[in-house]
Amino acid sequence: MILAGDIGGTKSYLGLFKMEGSKVHPITEIKEYPSPGYSSLTALVQEFLSSLDKSSLREDEKFIGVACFGMAGPVITDNDGKRSCKMTNISQWAIITEDDLSQLINGKKVILLNDLEAMGYGVSQLADKDLVELNYGIPQEGNRAVIAAGTGLGQVMLHWDGKDHYPSPSEGGHANWASPYDKDNLYIDLLSHLHNKFQGNVGVERVLSGEGLVNIYEFLKERGKDGNEPADWKEHLSKNDPAELISQLAKENTLCSKALDVFMDIYGATAGDLALQYLAVGGVYIGGGIAQKNLAELCDGSFMQAFTAKEKKYPHFTQLNANIPVKVITNPQVGILGAAWRAAKT
Repeated sequence: MILAGDIGGTKSYLGLFKMEGSKVHPITEIKEYPSPGYSSLTALVQEFLSSLDKSSLREDEKFIGVACFGMAGPVITDNDGKRSCKMTNISQWAIITEDDLSQLINGKKVILLNDLEAMGYGVSQLADKDLVELNYGIPQEGNRAVIAAGTGLGQVMLHWDGKDHYPSPSEGGHANWASPYDKDNLYIDLLSHLHNKFQGNVGVERVLSGEGLVNIYEFLKERGKDGNEPADWKEHLSKNDPAELISQLAKENTLCSKALDVFMDIYGATAGDLALQYLAVGGVYIGGGIAQKNLAELCDGSFMQAFTAKEKKYPHFTQLNANIPVKVITNPQVGILGAAWRAAKT
């Protein structure tokens, strides 16, 4: 039996799985937990294990043989081959090691992966119903890429070796953001605003994440050209996450709508950059909670317009991106499916 987890900055999924053919299947309900509500991943896993009703399992399903967790942070291997992870957006959690987690399952093997690496493995586990086409393109054999904005921003290349795709972890969400071209300098002004706000380099995650959407909103509000803040904003804010609130109010408030439009333009441009960086002719997959909650905005054409808007001097790269299939992952459990699949292949 496989214990798998997708451990995010906002929420985490844990479940038990088994392998059947080329697919992994949950044995029990996949449970969702609020990550910041726990003092450590160890505490979270302990609660999950203690909640299991083993009376409902067959005898051969009661013992965990291997575990794998996709982690929202870099997984580091030290000189002794020991692997560990410090979560990027949960500061109260100490460094997590494979050895520590192994003690929870009687010393069995534990694998830590970057969360986008797990999502990359999970792409192979998706059905057609789990994907929405943004661009049909011209499917080819070759590398793929995944980009996912949520609490943070993750990206991964799926390297094509001629037979299979293998994810290569990345912390590209913390690379410097380069603003796309615009005629009225909105993006240049946004970049300057963020340089001043953070007193240093501006990572892509500062504009492509839940925090990023809020940063864009606050810049536009300060700029004063894009509408007014909702009259009951502070009342709503006391009960809602600000990024989710901006998305919810975008249909009725001009300022929120503009913030979401700018966010989607940046998302498309960054995904298009990723396609070129990884030469992802096999397809680009858009994951993460923000895409799932704002599917209509992703599908209105502006994302793909930004995705294909590359240097005019080299029009063949615009065409290259136009030929790449682009799909939105709508299954929020893709990460835990990928972690389970990786564990099964151990």
